[in-house]
Amino acid sequence: MNTPTQRPPRPGPPVRVVIAKPGLDGHDRGAKVIARALRDAGHEVIYTGLHQTPAQIVACAIQEDASVIGLSVLSGAHLTATQDVLTLLAEQGAADVRVIVGGIIPGADIPVLRAMGVEAVFTPGADLGSIVAAVERAAAETTVPA
Repeated sequence: MNTPTQRPPRPGPPVRVVIAKPGLDGHDRGAKVIARALRDAGHEVIYTGLHQTPAQIVACAIQEDASVIGLSVLSGAHLTATQDVLTLLAEQGAADVRVIVGGIIPGADIPVLRAMGVEAVFTPGADLGSIVAAVERAAAETTVPA
């Protein structure tokens, strides 16, 4: 079964993660499964709901002081939506917020997303434990303002 194994409490504060569904994609079951897995691993999850614009996603991440944004894209708009989110994060002084992408992502687009600065890319069937671990690694790489 694809469920995270029981893990000891992670050291330090929980990761604040925004899980977002950009654009017109109306399928959110996967995003909700990821949100629950992250919550069960002890993290604070803010789920934005469906049909969010990149500006709404970035505003939420900044307002909630999130370390990581998880974009769930099943519509084929992953390159555009991700680039828009990354650009807005940089423009608003929040480039330290890490972005992870999951969904129906063609293999040829994974290196493109990684070159944009995406920390990790997950496709259907990805192990929940590896997703949680990627979020934790991404959060550990964020820089804390002095």
